[in-house]
Amino acid sequence: MRIRIICLTQRGAELGSRLADALHGHETEICYKHETPLSDLCSDAFAKKTAIVFIGAMGIAVRLIAPYVRDKLTDPPVIVMDEMGLHVIPVLSGHMGGANALALKISAATGADPVITTATDINGAFAVDLFAKENGLRIADREGIARVSSSALSGRSVTITIKDYPPAEPVDVIISDDSGAYENLASIRLCPGKYAVGIGCRRGKSFEEILKFAELVLDESGIDPAYIGAVATIDIKADETGIRALAEYWKVPVITYEASVLARARGEFTSSDFVREKVGVDNVSERAAVLAAGPGSRLVIHKQAANGITIAAAERKI
Repeated sequence: MRIRIICLTQRGAELGSRLADALHGHETEICYKHETPLSDLCSDAFAKKTAIVFIGAMGIAVRLIAPYVRDKLTDPPVIVMDEMGLHVIPVLSGHMGGANALALKISAATGADPVITTATDINGAFAVDLFAKENGLRIADREGIARVSSSALSGRSVTITIKDYPPAEPVDVIISDDSGAYENLASIRLCPGKYAVGIGCRRGKSFEEILKFAELVLDESGIDPAYIGAVATIDIKADETGIRALAEYWKVPVITYEASVLARARGEFTSSDFVREKVGVDNVSERAAVLAAGPGSRLVIHKQAANGITIAAAERKI
């Protein structure tokens, strides 16, 4: 997770430095009030789906993010800590964005008291949006989140209906309360990520460049990014920050393959001697997409290339 720590006071800056050191495994940056306009820091973080940790007053943080808040399923996580490091409070995207989990991690690292306010968490009830995130599923009918959560908070049992479990392949999941029927108002449908997107790129391509081209290619093919389940590439691109940032933006995993594994992918692929010479296999994006989408998948977007970036997509067999 990329985390932007915004420090509003001098004492907060001291805490921010300690916090950055404690957040192992995350890409962190510290930003200070006097260096860049705070509104610009927030706007950029929301655009890139970068987590924000404000160290300072809650009121300031809320006013700063207010113009950019759009959607609980796609907004980045936002957290506030007081400058003394006594409390850490998830403000936005507690479940889907991971703010609650990040707050608990910060608490463990710093000793701050986590202030979790989401009703399902404090009542120990089933959280359908968290279940979806942890199982790589997409929420098909978002209004069902409140309905199922309300049923769970009321003490009714929650039933998970699935084709078979554990599933042999990605399948839809129906979650409803104990009155049980699909037509019951307290129900929601979760669906697997339908597409895998394969990406190849020249070294150092930025997140913004890759995102712009990927969205253009997907839009031309009528594919909604909400149905993407994975980003795939060759293993030598595993450290490309642009590809990693795109996967984080879409909230999907990055799957990488060695050249020898890509070469064994089944199907008809666009072949390039130049690519083979550079990376050891004739095509990265198409082969990676098909492998990530799984057995029986089919290419729905053949390799599209522009400015050192290649994009392809495969559809899972469901």
